[in-house]
Amino acid sequence: LMRPLQGCRGRGVVVGTVTLCLAAGWALQTPGVVSLVVPQPNINATVAQNILLSVEYSCRGVATIEWKHVSSWGTTKIVEWKSGNYVNISTVYKDRVTTFENGSIQLLNVGMRDAGYYFITVTEEYGTNTYGTIIVNVYEIIYEDLHFVAVLFAFLAAVSAILICFMWLCNKSLHLFQKKTTHKLTASTTEEIELETIEC
Repeated sequence: LMRPLQGCRGRGVVVGTVTLCLAAGWALQTPGVVSLVVPQPNINATVAQNILLSVEYSCRGVATIEWKHVSSWGTTKIVEWKSGNYVNISTVYKDRVTTFENGSIQLLNVGMRDAGYYFITVTEEYGTNTYGTIIVNVYEIIYEDLHFVAVLFAFLAAVSAILICFMWLCNKSLHLFQKKTTHKLTASTTEEIELETIEC
């Protein structure tokens, strides 16, 4: 009973090895396997910031990478390039985009119109492709409001300083006026006393 089992095991190992070799050969000959990883699918940015739309792709052949931006303003093709070959950047993004070999792009000086969906398509030379999406939210820095508050505060401080000076001057004038009135009253009282003395 032991001998047939060992023979089966031996044949099973041979069949398994042959199957593994055939699968490996088939995998090496099969074109079009493309993978794409998007580590950060949601990005928050502020106006005038530089952002990195980070991805990592891999494929057996030469790949073509294409990025598009979709927002309420429409769809815009940003850039397309073939690894190790050409780079075709849209005129709208000419001085604002940097491309990287791993498929990532960097957008410089983002504005409110840069918010939206960014789609990457990686197409392998045999026609197989894969897709990825990154959502970008762009927020305004409220410099205008801070500026308004600062100007308003400075204006109120200046008005307060003027009012304080005005009140100080009024107080001084009133004090001087009271001194003069008191001096006149004292002088007239003295005159009255002198007149009474003379009458007597």
